[in-house]
Amino acid sequence: MSTTRRDLLKLLPAGLVLAVGVGHADEPKKYGGDGMPHGLQDSPKTFVSIGEDGIVTIIAHRSEMGQGVRTNLPRVVADELEADWKRVRVAQAPGDEATYGNQDTDGSRSTRHWFDPMRRCGASARAMLEQAAAARWGVPVSEVAAINHEVVHKASGRKLGYGALALAAAQLDVPARESLKLKDPSKFRYIGKRDPHLVDAEVIVTGRSHYGIDTRLPDMVYAVIARPPVLGGKVRSVDSAAALKVPGVLKVFELAGTPPPSEFQPIGGVVVVGRDTWAAIQGRNALKIDWDDGAHGSYDSTAFRKQLEQSVTQPGGKEIRNEGDTYAALKQAARTVTADYFVPHLAHASMEAPAATARIKDGRCEVWAPSQSPQAARDRVAKRLSLAPENVTVNVTLLGGGFGRKSKADFVVEAALVSQALEGRPVKLTWTREDDLHHDYFHTICAQHLEAGLDANGKVTAWLHRSAEPSFMSIFMPDPKQLSGIELGLGLVNLPLAVPNIRIENPAAEAHSRLGWLRSVNNIQHAFATQSFIAEIAKAQGRDHRTVLLELIGPDRKIDPDKIGDVFNHGESPERYPIDTARLRKVLERVTKEAGWGRKLGPGRGLGLAVHYSFVTYVAAVIEVAVDAKGGITIPRVDMAVDCGAQVNPDRVVSQMEGACINGISQALMSEITFKDGRAQQDNYHQYLIARMNEAPKKINVHLIPPDFSLPLGGVGEPGVPPIAPALCNAIAAATGKRIRQLPIGDQLASKA
Repeated sequence: MSTTRRDLLKLLPAGLVLAVGVGHADEPKKYGGDGMPHGLQDSPKTFVSIGEDGIVTIIAHRSEMGQGVRTNLPRVVADELEADWKRVRVAQAPGDEATYGNQDTDGSRSTRHWFDPMRRCGASARAMLEQAAAARWGVPVSEVAAINHEVVHKASGRKLGYGALALAAAQLDVPARESLKLKDPSKFRYIGKRDPHLVDAEVIVTGRSHYGIDTRLPDMVYAVIARPPVLGGKVRSVDSAAALKVPGVLKVFELAGTPPPSEFQPIGGVVVVGRDTWAAIQGRNALKIDWDDGAHGSYDSTAFRKQLEQSVTQPGGKEIRNEGDTYAALKQAARTVTADYFVPHLAHASMEAPAATARIKDGRCEVWAPSQSPQAARDRVAKRLSLAPENVTVNVTLLGGGFGRKSKADFVVEAALVSQALEGRPVKLTWTREDDLHHDYFHTICAQHLEAGLDANGKVTAWLHRSAEPSFMSIFMPDPKQLSGIELGLGLVNLPLAVPNIRIENPAAEAHSRLGWLRSVNNIQHAFATQSFIAEIAKAQGRDHRTVLLELIGPDRKIDPDKIGDVFNHGESPERYPIDTARLRKVLERVTKEAGWGRKLGPGRGLGLAVHYSFVTYVAAVIEVAVDAKGGITIPRVDMAVDCGAQVNPDRVVSQMEGACINGISQALMSEITFKDGRAQQDNYHQYLIARMNEAPKKINVHLIPPDFSLPLGGVGEPGVPPIAPALCNAIAAATGKRIRQLPIGDQLASKA
């Protein structure tokens, strides 16, 4: 049965159903409080229901993939509502932007953007319950107060539980926003308190959780797709005779794709439907397909790397930031330092590969999917099936990892199209790991060239940075060949250096594969280059890295992102979110203190440092490495310091930083996607390597800057990744004297054996 908004409300406890206005209506329209394609809205949303039994149900409209959002945002509501958390239940919203506002669970924005609206949501419900109690008792509302799931009359000591007041409260108007009395942070019961418990924890550890791949429907069949192995490729011819002879194979047919730029639409291919997934896979293996590879059939990432590296050694790239006269300052410098860096394509490689189930009945399509952007999935399915959006329901399951991959809805649309081809029969579409690695929205490849000019006293007087990298905007429009404002604002144009002459250039680079955003996006390569290069500047002078880094950060100041060419600023107002070098310095000082920067280490051991600002949060890392005689690397300890402003649940901040550290270690040590003849060469985890337990740091210490609720929230999910790779490579240089300038590190140290 399809679930509409009305059906969802029927499932909630009878009683108070609260509709509230949400969003950043007070944000300048230029920024809109949102940095992704779908904006926040200020229309009424349904988030809270209180049953006559007193059970409070709170709607979670963001997607849960381990970051704790299905717990954290409802806890914000519950805190302002003065609800007893033991009597709170959480229900997942389907994809419906008109009702719930922006549902894109990416960009490290969920808590950052919805903290204030969810506070207002809880405060509105609390005010309505207080008004209902005051009316019943015939007393002024000023004499009553909601306390721990009850409304209390202070003078008489009378009490009424939330369940007893729910129906009466439901009849009242929602209070005007300006009339709400939000809690003083000193009165918070849940917000800011460290709590490791998640609402999904029990079902996950007991194996009863529902991920995308777990969906089962009556009369369901199973499908896989043989997709064009090259960007823009298509089927020239297919022989399906052998596939149809495989036991359990039911049907084989072609699926029309969308030529580049294909955005979130499927790229097409040949569908094999079976009684089970195994039969479908075996049938696909038996297909004989002649592919037309198209324009990108000759793409070789090794050769392309050389082109990129050549382009960044030459002036003439698009000027994206220019202060002073960098070229003249470099010529006049007493000394120059130069270095080149490279980062390869990366894949998301989430533990749960994309999977979706779809069913079409009575002119309605219902899907079940681990989607980071369910409203985008709903819109794309509706468009492709020529349905009204209200006739498409996207049920959001738990995500077995996402990292940005599952905000793209192509796999959801595929499932819907296959069901349509089967006359509406329920179908589960599964991507294998090979599918996942061959047809990802890959992280872009990047070559960078940096030069610094130093005066006679060792002060950096000139900074030149060229970065060539295909743009992920190529999935939305004809390949622009230059980075968008979003990508430039991810650690490149917004580098907060106290250097009088700064020039940043962006040479053109063509996209030869399907590209997309991956956890921390372009900050990965930009932080790797800039933070490695600062360590090289210090080494060239024989000075302490920390000292040089602090000098380059310079005096405490607040930088207007607009004035340095950062038109993105993560979608935030520059007035509300300036770049604050005092906060950057503070995390640097904190992490070096906690890590014991400068302490003596034995042979083959070293400490590395990096600091980075991303997703309006400040993170610094110190990594200790040990390199053995054969070039083997172990990581005894990592220290991280983070300033994300207010912290809704410090435990989740710590967990996110720990996960980001492991993610960054994987990218630095071993992860790489290469292309030959237009095809991704890595098939599975034996080739696309991620850190195993023995390769992970032995200890990760996360040091939180004390929360300041006077500051707007920063992001948490992504900012921990960027400093890891440069800190690791800086540590290796300290331990061995060998500078790593290309990722992954792989066997680059094997020559020490």
